[in-house]
Amino acid sequence: MTGERKKLNRTKVDLLVDAAIFVAFLITTAPRFSGIAIHEWLSLAFAAAIIVHLLLHWPWIVGVTKRFFGRVQGSARINYLLNALLFIDVTLIIFTGVMISEVALPLFGIRFPREGTWRVLHSLTSDIAVMLTGAHIALHWSWIVKTFKRYLIDPIFNRGQAKARSEVQA
Repeated sequence: MTGERKKLNRTKVDLLVDAAIFVAFLITTAPRFSGIAIHEWLSLAFAAAIIVHLLLHWPWIVGVTKRFFGRVQGSARINYLLNALLFIDVTLIIFTGVMISEVALPLFGIRFPREGTWRVLHSLTSDIAVMLTGAHIALHWSWIVKTFKRYLIDPIFNRGQAKARSEVQA
C-alpha cells in the first residue's frame, strides 16, 4: 500500500465553510428564536469561521489588492469593495457583541459597563450585515448554484438513476 494522500477538494471545502457560515449567520440573526446563549456562542464560532473563510481566500484578497487600481475586472473590484464593507461591518458586530455580552464573556468573569450605545450600534450593524450578505450571495449566486448542483444534487440524482438501472437489469 502506498502512502498516497488524498488531495483535498478546495471547492468542497469552500462550499462547506461557506454553508456553515451562512447557517450560523441565519441563526445568529434571530437571537429571540435561538436564545441569547446560543446567539453569543454561535457568534463566536461564526467569527472563527469568517477567519477560516478569509484565509482560504487570502491569495485572491492579496491579488486584487495589488491590482485594485490597475488591471482588474469590474466585477472583482465590486466584489472586493463589498467584501471590505462586509468585513468592517462584521468586525463591528463582533466587537459590539462582545461589549454587550450577557452570557459568554460573563461566564469567564469578563463584564463591560452596560451602555445602550453598544446595543444600538450592534443592532444597526447587524441590519446592515443582512443587506451586505444578501448582495454578497447575489454576486456569487451562479457559483453557489453550480457548486450545489455538482456536489449535492448530481450525486444524489445520479445515485438514484444508477440504483434504478441496477434494479431493471436484475
